[in-house]
Amino acid sequence: MRPSTRPPEPAPGPAPATGDAAAVGPAVRAARLSSGQTLAELSSRVNVARTYLCDVERGRKRPSIDLLAAIERATGRPAGALVEPARWQAAPASVKAEVARARRAERSARELAGLLRAAGGRERGLDELHRSGLLRAWIDRIDPPARATGAAPGSPAIVPLIAEIPLINRVAAGYPREFTDLGYPARIADEYVRSPDVADPDAFAARVVGDSMEPAYAEGDIVIFSPARPVASGADCFVRLERDAETTFKRVHFEPDGRIRLQPLNPRHAPRTVGREDVAGLYAAVSVIKPVG
Repeated sequence: MRPSTRPPEPAPGPAPATGDAAAVGPAVRAARLSSGQTLAELSSRVNVARTYLCDVERGRKRPSIDLLAAIERATGRPAGALVEPARWQAAPASVKAEVARARRAERSARELAGLLRAAGGRERGLDELHRSGLLRAWIDRIDPPARATGAAPGSPAIVPLIAEIPLINRVAAGYPREFTDLGYPARIADEYVRSPDVADPDAFAARVVGDSMEPAYAEGDIVIFSPARPVASGADCFVRLERDAETTFKRVHFEPDGRIRLQPLNPRHAPRTVGREDVAGLYAAVSVIKPVG
């Protein structure tokens, strides 16, 4: 018997991936090699020219769904192993984007469920995540505020003027302590910071001292507060107390009995509850500037 002059083909490899990234041509070639068939043999079984099947494997031709189904049967592949990836590749970009968004949402939901389980279950866990700052960190990670521009694709960007925000002094992320604005008139300070997303002309900033608001805020962070922002229960606030003009930086909770709980995020610090008459002002945090390094 004369030895075959046909060049050897690569040994059969693992079954091709059937997910979104599976390319039709390589998947067809892998199915053929796994079945041990030559191009001529498979092309004869599925009733197409050998050169056409070669072009399909090289990505030069896009096979029909009927041909892919015939190749599945001829190579012993499961139904849909070649057809479904081909249908996905032919799907409109808008459909792919919607599926990607749905998958991100599903992944985020699983992450939140895991956080709730670790925090003690759905009922107690949600409040615990909120108190610790982990819920806010999770929200900011899956939907960063900077990403929500609301502009249509291709529309010109609107660049707002960046306000100069007075950095008036320090605010204690610990127990309330004496505060002073150094006697400057409103909007006047020795130092200023800028934030493009804060439009309140009465906004002010202060450096954090202490560790009671960790992990969300560390000592040295500059937090910007807006008197124009409504304060809801659970907001992180600059709190000015009536007694001796003390201030502190805490997450505030409005209790059913009318009092206000000043809640640290760091569990090593105890909360403090004060009467509403003891609070001279609550100013919601709207932005934070963290030092590099």
